[in-house]
Amino acid sequence: MKNPNYDNMDKRLAEFKRLLDIMDELREKCPWDMVQTIETLRNLTIEEVYELAEAISGNDPDEIRKELGDLMLHIVFYSKIGSESNSFDIADVLEGINEKLIFRHPHVFGSTKVADANEVKENWEHLKIKETNKTVLSGVPAALPALIKANRIQDKVKGVGFDWEEKHQIWDKVMEELRELREEINRADRNKTEAEFGDLFFSLVNAARLYGIDPETALEKTNQKFTRRFNYLESRTMARGRSLKEMTLDEMNVIWEEAKKMDDTGNRKG
Repeated sequence: MKNPNYDNMDKRLAEFKRLLDIMDELREKCPWDMVQTIETLRNLTIEEVYELAEAISGNDPDEIRKELGDLMLHIVFYSKIGSESNSFDIADVLEGINEKLIFRHPHVFGSTKVADANEVKENWEHLKIKETNKTVLSGVPAALPALIKANRIQDKVKGVGFDWEEKHQIWDKVMEELRELREEINRADRNKTEAEFGDLFFSLVNAARLYGIDPETALEKTNQKFTRRFNYLESRTMARGRSLKEMTLDEMNVIWEEAKKMDDTGNRKG
């Protein structure tokens, strides 16, 4: 069966070459692009990744396409800078990822048999350790946000068999951590309370993973929901010529319940 992607192969290659040519021109002629380094691009790249994540959360295909383009520019930019010092170029980058994908997918490019996606993930982690000769958790970036890092840590140790036998067992751990937290709160020991909060968060992240929920996505959706409802509360209050500071909590809760009902019916305003 013919791969439909081959029909526009020429266009894809032409547009990629066009981007490389544009990057060459920018690096040579644009005062801003000329002075950039790998270090100066770092924070900008992080910002672009978050903008892509926001577009994905919003399920906006057009914005996702645009943000992927911005991220692609950064990949080409780094590769251009690397080529100037003969460290690496875009061909090296592409060759590296191609070889990695082939090596880590022996069930596709070799004779290895796998039963399902979970087995693929487990094989991936084993192959990664074999390939890099590093420890299980060495591949978790230190700079990751804590919530994402906790999820990645747990996902990686699962890949080598360090996990609960039955997912429902995690709830005993969650309740244990909650009890310990309440005990430390009652003792008014701030350092131990902080530690127990961390343990509770870590166990909840573990629970989310076990039940197939991405904790970062779940929390971000709650952030968006809260923001949407609070904006409604604020706009309704201002429409009545009042300030939130002038209202009682009971008065605010009446409008908050209105916002919740609008969310439940899908009629989201404010």
